[in-house]
Amino acid sequence: MPRRLVDISIALDNDVIADPPPMRPRITYRHHGETVGDIALFFPGLKPSDLPDGAGWAVEQAALSTHNGTHLDAPWHYHPTMDRGKRAITIDEVPLDWCFQPGVKLDFRAKPDGHVVSAAEIEAELDRIGHVLKPLDIVVVNTAAGLAYGKPDYVSTGCGMGCEATMHLTTRGVRVVGTDAWSWDAPFVHTAARYRQTKDPSIIWEGHKAGRHIGYCQIEKLHNLESLPATGFRICCFPVKVKAASAGWTRAVAIIDD
Repeated sequence: MPRRLVDISIALDNDVIADPPPMRPRITYRHHGETVGDIALFFPGLKPSDLPDGAGWAVEQAALSTHNGTHLDAPWHYHPTMDRGKRAITIDEVPLDWCFQPGVKLDFRAKPDGHVVSAAEIEAELDRIGHVLKPLDIVVVNTAAGLAYGKPDYVSTGCGMGCEATMHLTTRGVRVVGTDAWSWDAPFVHTAARYRQTKDPSIIWEGHKAGRHIGYCQIEKLHNLESLPATGFRICCFPVKVKAASAGWTRAVAIIDD
């Protein structure tokens, strides 16, 4: 059976706006002509002309948050505890079988920026695509943020998933979810406007905080979700193993058997 691999990740990039300014990555690139001296440290007396074309190695130094680029959040990111009182697991403790499972795409691109998706809206979308959730399905949400990636308004674009929607998924056995937006929750600028009106602290980061009740992981800053079918694919999102960390970068891939 023919198989397609669809890259659903973004790159770590100095120039493309994918995070607020204080949170952006900083990558320093050193090219082949700049690093011959580094090699000579291992081989005293080595001259540039001794190497083919006088070229050393290319290497990069990166100052990153574990939440830059496409990454998988662990329950530790949301709260110190999960599953109603147990210590929350860190990214190096996430079960690998959570990270390679059938995918389900929910299309919420028409929802307005800042909208908080409800459980009823999830069920309506599942009915539309004709899917019944199964334990360990990886549910990804295609929002308006997908097409805003790289634009100045990316971090404020798209709908979000609140506590009700998140719990609707996790109580059905879902343990990994994902979004093409900057955050699983609605963009902060919209939540802040609601908070100014309501003074209700329960709306702040409510989707993430649902992990206190049932531990789960979320992939943030996915890309290219509009190219996926609603079902009939698998997602691979194994995280980089950063000890005791709240997240790990992932090269998320959708695998489609045509």
